[in-house]
Amino acid sequence: MIVVDTNVISYFYLSSEYSELAEQLFKKMPYWAAPILWRSEFRNVLSFYIRKKILNLHDAISIFEEAATLLQDNEYEINSFQVLTLSHSSGCSAYDCEFVNLAQNMDIPLVTMDKKILGRFRETAVSIEEYIQKH
Repeated sequence: MIVVDTNVISYFYLSSEYSELAEQLFKKMPYWAAPILWRSEFRNVLSFYIRKKILNLHDAISIFEEAATLLQDNEYEINSFQVLTLSHSSGCSAYDCEFVNLAQNMDIPLVTMDKKILGRFRETAVSIEEYIQKH
């Protein structure tokens, strides 16, 4: 199992420059986990796509439901003290540190393309490419 951030989830379900990599990642490791926060962040991404007329409401809802099914039983509450401590020490947002905290607590990698997270949490975070190459 791996922790993925909302960007990786978005790359997997929505067309982007990293979509092919996200598909390769899923083929290597189809068991994804995330903090419950992913739901709000992903709804926000889908809402943006609706406003820009890239997706219609029906398709956005279907995509969300599909993503929720993928992450079913692998969504977690996060400890606020740990997240705020990580955010304070790293300079990363609390949102980002929820994903880092989950990966650290589960002792599994966080797969992300976020350069700041990759730079600040080298022991926890790996890029999609790095994960694919190593596994």
